[in-house]
Amino acid sequence: MKLLARLLLLICLVQTAQAAEVDTVSIPSSKMHRSYKCVVIKPSSYKNGTQRFPVVYMLHGYSGDYANWVKSVPAVKELADNYQMILVCPDGAFSSWYFDSPVDSAMRFETYVATEIPAYIDQHYSTLPMPRYRAITGLSMGGHGALFLAMRHPDVFSAAGSMSGGVDIRPFPKNWDIIKRLGEPGENGANWTSYTVIGQVGKLKPGTLALTIDCGVKDFFIDVNRALHQQLLLAGIDHDYTERPGEHNWKYWGNSIKYQLLFFHEYFK
Repeated sequence: MKLLARLLLLICLVQTAQAAEVDTVSIPSSKMHRSYKCVVIKPSSYKNGTQRFPVVYMLHGYSGDYANWVKSVPAVKELADNYQMILVCPDGAFSSWYFDSPVDSAMRFETYVATEIPAYIDQHYSTLPMPRYRAITGLSMGGHGALFLAMRHPDVFSAAGSMSGGVDIRPFPKNWDIIKRLGEPGENGANWTSYTVIGQVGKLKPGTLALTIDCGVKDFFIDVNRALHQQLLLAGIDHDYTERPGEHNWKYWGNSIKYQLLFFHEYFK
């Protein structure tokens, strides 16, 4: 029994030694004159100090924060190990929608997430600091944010994903504080068109952005995701598009992130 106990202890120590490490850092924004917390997940091999890693940015949804991913889906730490990548989970301030707001100068989350945070991460961590090794994804509001930012910043991200993303905000004029970030939507959402993911498709050139998009068939965003899929097909933009059984919840996103990170892993290779 003593030998068995020692073996079990040794196994636990080895597993602990090999586990991914989670940092919580505070990243300043010169545009917003304040700092926000951010989770950074490093694969276990990071401590060897001999390797640089690709980075995937993972955005939370409406009413969430920087800690949502690591708390709600602890398995992301294992995925960082499995795929040998750094995972970065920024804070989107509850309901920023990752915009540089045209009506609130204090909200500059496009600049923050697309430029200020990557610059900080590349400066403080052993990354592969090129767009080719930088991807971004997210859930719900974060799915919108990931595609919106990647389409507008091809010099920063070369791959992007969305899980249950609010990829067209125009059908939802009274929801999720969007009006606080953008002002009145106007007739048929005209004032919001340039701030929605579907409105960015015309900026894309075939082959410039690796895309993976998925949504649960019982999700309230399924119709706008299907519309985005069709728009991308018409524009000749290659992308992975998947519908799975599921709703707008962590059960779906905890499953979806496994496929998303596999997609980015294969892309980085």
